[in-house]
Amino acid sequence: MPTFGILKKEVNPVLRLEKINGRNVWKILNLRVAESQKSYVAANDKSIIEAYICVAAGGRVFPFGIYDDDTPVGFLMIGYGVDDDWDDAPAVARDSYNIWRLMIDEQHQRKGYGRQALSLALRFIETMPCGTAETCWLSYEPENVVARCLYREFGFRETGEMDGDEIIAVRSL
Repeated sequence: MPTFGILKKEVNPVLRLEKINGRNVWKILNLRVAESQKSYVAANDKSIIEAYICVAAGGRVFPFGIYDDDTPVGFLMIGYGVDDDWDDAPAVARDSYNIWRLMIDEQHQRKGYGRQALSLALRFIETMPCGTAETCWLSYEPENVVARCLYREFGFRETGEMDGDEIIAVRSL
């Protein structure tokens, strides 16, 4: 699977996504958000377990570490469609890509990594690795104003639907 990178300012030359594997999983599991953000995103161990369960149920998922050069700074997970076990999936999930998780470690926040990682995620999705789709969707906690603003900046629009307690937003591909 190709690595997707984006050039940054000279101080930090390259931000890239790297598939989670046996060599990097422990570093990714050590990344954490700030205490005040823990209700906004699942811990990386839970996300990686969910990825495994999704694949075991016939789903498609891409867990990535977000790297600044060789330093892991975050975690990203992209999904496609609905697996056999997802009984209460929102209608938008069928035959669509979704940004399932996006987190930046608390030590690396406020450096533009979230914005760059979202750009990389969309570039990866636009390669249509699971087949064509018309939309990409995501969901976030209503209180997460930072996420809402970031996603709007990238063209995600709230649909009025919810995925559990989270607001659903959709972007055309």
